[in-house]
Amino acid sequence: MPATHSFEYAVVRLVPRVERGEFINAGVVVFCLTQKYLECRLQFDETRLLALWPELEREQIRLHLNAFSDVCAGLEDAGPIAALSQRERFHWLVAPRSTVIQVSPVHSGLCDAPAEALDELFNRLVLSS
Repeated sequence: MPATHSFEYAVVRLVPRVERGEFINAGVVVFCLTQKYLECRLQFDETRLLALWPELEREQIRLHLNAFSDVCAGLEDAGPIAALSQRERFHWLVAPRSTVIQVSPVHSGLCDAPAEALDELFNRLVLSS
């Protein structure tokens, strides 16, 4: 039986020096409108990041990743963006930016369960890279 739900996703990247174009995949955000699903999974790989950015401000990066996750989850104390609809939060999260935390272009796919798609994408794009 073919997959029944379309979804969109983007890879969350840590870009220590924007001008060099180097990055580490740090997570994935998945949005599925029909399942009312918006989730992200993030990983802070300090060892890999220190190889590109020895003067890394670890706590700042952690705070920014946590804020990304909090907005995705729509937590009350995550500010006004977190109060938007899932669709609006997804589009805000994946909007192009030139900061240390960036996202890839948005991709689409089909799945039976968006949580399983998130697991598979995270394993393939973050853990295996």
